[in-house]
Amino acid sequence: MNYHQKQSDPFWEDETGNKIPTNRLTDLEKLSERVAVKLHKEAVKINEGLKKFKEEVIALCDQVYEASLEDTQTSGKNRKGNFTLFNFNRTLKIEVSISERIEFDDLTIQACKEKLDDFITSNTTGVDDFMRTLILSAFEKTSGSLDVKKVLTLRKYRDRTRSPLYKEAMDLLDKAIRRPDSKRYFRVFARNEEGKYELIDLNFSSI
Repeated sequence: MNYHQKQSDPFWEDETGNKIPTNRLTDLEKLSERVAVKLHKEAVKINEGLKKFKEEVIALCDQVYEASLEDTQTSGKNRKGNFTLFNFNRTLKIEVSISERIEFDDLTIQACKEKLDDFITSNTTGVDDFMRTLILSAFEKTSGSLDVKKVLTLRKYRDRTRSPLYKEAMDLLDKAIRRPDSKRYFRVFARNEEGKYELIDLNFSSI
């Protein structure tokens, strides 16, 4: 993709591919070209610098994490990888967090929903208005998709009802959960004069 047209070129190409004589261009069009190209180059340079810095952040935080496991003589197998590290006087704070995207297997979550429908219509003890509303609300779709948090909330009530149907539905819900990917987030804070930590915004999440 050619983002840059030289000021000295006799013709500039417009968005439809037409060759326009540069002597027909306005001063504003030429100025806009110069500014857009300059800002694009600077943005690319900053983005590349952020990518390299993120790689360094990952490597250094991993170094601290591994040192922590060694220091405590633990394997970390039951940890997600979330942790916070500080400098010695705690004026600087680095937070590392893991966010896992959750999806549901279509067929299994449909089976779960059928079990819950049976639970609602079975007149079983414990199917009160609260539970009925909770279940129906959990399976309402927004833009064609289930609200994962709402559906997972149903698991809290597994041991609060005696109905085998509900427990079977929750077993199916557990089986329906898929974690296709995860993301690591890094946040850097510095303590201000008031003693509060202020975020240094790096917007790593999109890189």
